Amino acid sequence: MRYEKGHKEQTRQKIVEAASQRFRADGIDAVGVVSLMGEVGLTQGGFYNHFGSKEDLVRESVLTAASAARERLAARVAASRSEGHRALINAYLSPEHRDHPEAGCVAAALAAEVARRPAETRQVFTDGYESMVELIASTLPVDVRGKRRRSLAMTLFASLVGSLSLSRAVADRTLSDEILTLGKQAALALVDAS
Repeated sequence: MRYEKGHKEQTRQKIVEAASQRFRADGIDAVGVVSLMGEVGLTQGGFYNHFGSKEDLVRESVLTAASAARERLAARVAASRSEGHRALINAYLSPEHRDHPEAGCVAAALAAEVARRPAETRQVFTDGYESMVELIASTLPVDVRGKRRRSLAMTLFASLVGSLSLSRAVADRTLSDEILTLGKQAALALVDAS
């Protein structure tokens, strides 16, 4: 059977996007190749036409997820009429982001799992981390300069990831909302104190 030009690349992208969502929603180790391929309408054997291993797919999925999350946040910042850092903090610590890990930041969804992956996978995650830090730094007030700007961006990102992760982990919805609110206040206070 002959396929149209570009079919293999489209199929590969479909697998990566499905894996990216499933990994963030369920965790890397909880997602098997067989179930993932079934979800996209392919067989397990077809997987190896596109990837040498599940870890190859993990790396590409982490890259895709990190890029997509950064682009979404950058768009929210660009569309905002408020200060860039406020728009970013409010978008990151929103109930929508909390409630949809499959479409959100890969750091909040997978940092603990990625820490136990091979160095090549951690490097892809590191590149995504650096890109997000650059985005956060670009939203900070102009009077925050040099190393202080990068340090503040790194601190903010850690605060945002921690707040979002905890808001997802608790069973009490009221407590989860409170974590988001306090996380926003703490993040904004970090910027105001700089």
